[in-house]
Amino acid sequence: MDFPKYLSVLNFKKRVSTKSLVVFTRQLSTLIAAGLPLVKALRTLHDQLEPGALKDIIKGIAGEVESGTNFSEALSRFPKVFPEFYINMIKAGELGGMLQGILKRLSEFLDKSQKLRDRVKSALMYPAFVLMVAVLILIMLMMFVIPTFTSMFSELGGALPLPTKILIVTSDVIRKAWYLLPIIPILLVLLYKLLIRNPDRKIFVDKIKLHIPVVGHLIHQISVARFSRTLGTLLSSGVPILNALETVKDIIGNEFIGRAVLQVRDSIKEGEGVSGPMEASKAFPPLVVKMINIGEETGQLDKMLIQIADNFEEEVDVAIGGLTSLLEPILIVLMGLVVGFIVVSMFMPLFSLANLIG
Repeated sequence: MDFPKYLSVLNFKKRVSTKSLVVFTRQLSTLIAAGLPLVKALRTLHDQLEPGALKDIIKGIAGEVESGTNFSEALSRFPKVFPEFYINMIKAGELGGMLQGILKRLSEFLDKSQKLRDRVKSALMYPAFVLMVAVLILIMLMMFVIPTFTSMFSELGGALPLPTKILIVTSDVIRKAWYLLPIIPILLVLLYKLLIRNPDRKIFVDKIKLHIPVVGHLIHQISVARFSRTLGTLLSSGVPILNALETVKDIIGNEFIGRAVLQVRDSIKEGEGVSGPMEASKAFPPLVVKMINIGEETGQLDKMLIQIADNFEEEVDVAIGGLTSLLEPILIVLMGLVVGFIVVSMFMPLFSLANLIG
């Protein structure tokens, strides 16, 4: 079988979940620690997996390694499955003869990163569901309830108050152009994608994200935690700092902070330290800069970065809890205001009519 071609086809068509990648990495570390050669360990994992993307990928990688290809090189054929930092750490493990330890460290890193993503998603799921239900209820009111009142007002005649006119016009627009409702969110997403295609605009947008009230602080904390854990893990695995920074910039999730990381890398090339350029970039909290400075002075930068990540992930947990608690009453208040506006707008003409009759 032509493995490079085989791998290329798989890479295009197949995806592997982060959870599956964590399990694969942990089990491979365990098998190598037990004394199994790499190829045999890969074959063992392949045999115990159910048919699927990961099983096919492991088969191809085992064949590549057996034919003399480096493990990291075989993994690099799957950039959508094995991220750049993963491949760089494996490469460092191969060079340093500590592949088992690197795999264990990788599995712990991936597991913590996945748990952080899951906490954010689960925290936002309930508010998103409430908001979706509220929007659907409003659309139903506009399409089926408001027209009944509109017909009644037409029969009664007379001038309508401004809030009632606004509500009737909104109802008419929604009823006549209801098919545009699902298209509008899609168009907004496409517009956003088009906007951030330009690197300078993306940096500007990502910088604005960090200053959004309440949410911006959470985004900043998540980005710093991701930066610190990834860089700390890479450095502790023996990856050179310049290579590590180049890798980290692509997985932070914020282009503004990513650009600051590149500036730090360029400054290090010129002989500077890490904390000075970080402070000058204004992209990192002062506490983070101070802790990294201490890590540099004590020669324990990797351990300090991991400590920063632990601290910020704890803060993210607290912030997520506070954000969830804050979003619920905000949604309730907004819904109350909207429903109140609808009720007042519908009954204002009836009150006027009652006064005239009285």
